[in-house]
Amino acid sequence: MNGGPSGFNNAPVTRAFIIASALFTVFFGIQGRSSKLGLSYLDIFGKLQLWKLIGSVFAFSSTPELLFGLYLLYYFRVFERQIGSNKYSVFILFSVIVSLLFEFLALALLKDPAVNQVTSGPYGLIFASFIPFFFDIPVSTWFRVFGVRFSDKSFIYLAGLQLLLSSWKRSILPGICGILAGSLYRLNVFHIRKAKIPEFVTSFFSRLSWPTMGSPPSAPTRNIVGNAPSYSGRRVERNYPSPMPSSVEPPEDSIATLVSMGFDRNSARQALVQARNDVNVATNILLEAQAH
Repeated sequence: MNGGPSGFNNAPVTRAFIIASALFTVFFGIQGRSSKLGLSYLDIFGKLQLWKLIGSVFAFSSTPELLFGLYLLYYFRVFERQIGSNKYSVFILFSVIVSLLFEFLALALLKDPAVNQVTSGPYGLIFASFIPFFFDIPVSTWFRVFGVRFSDKSFIYLAGLQLLLSSWKRSILPGICGILAGSLYRLNVFHIRKAKIPEFVTSFFSRLSWPTMGSPPSAPTRNIVGNAPSYSGRRVERNYPSPMPSSVEPPEDSIATLVSMGFDRNSARQALVQARNDVNVATNILLEAQAH
């Protein structure tokens, strides 16, 4: 599972966030400020500088954290493809802001010298993403290593565990705050899942001329899926388009994108045929089929 074979296609917000995180990490690392970026309870009662707040959100404090963090952010671009860039932007803002509020609250209550400065980086977004990853990404394969059973999702969990324990208490605290933020998003507090960033904002990220991996970018897909997949327990009846003629074969990259989300290849192909090659509609068809 790698979140899709076609680089950052249909994930411009993720691409911009990853680039910003890498640049801020390098910038603060060159200046020797990496160890000073983490928030502490002194920042709550004192004057929190803007550069420190920005650094605590984007810049990782070490190279190993950067590598594992960017890998997870890159994989989680699958959620931007599922719910659309407009709603995924709201998910990013909500996760970052709410996790920061939880961090401030925890630091103010604990005042523990062992966590007087939490580690920096987009821990809130990364660990908030584990909530939809756990509930909404199905397992596609199982295998055994030395008699222990693993799934294709295990590698993502192991990378997350490594990042969570990278600085012990200093990294566990922001990780837990991120999980709480992701849980609140899933619970749809304040109807947050209905919120969207204006189209002109997300289209700005699409126009950024950063090089991407994989095949040429395809046209932006419409946000047909709506709320995050399977967040609602109610069955929603949709009028899907009639299937295409059997002579029209779905593109291989579209099939591979759905397979990377954990769906069976044959089911992915059939859903694309029914959805007339619209990946968003096909994803919704497959998720609703799993729910029943």
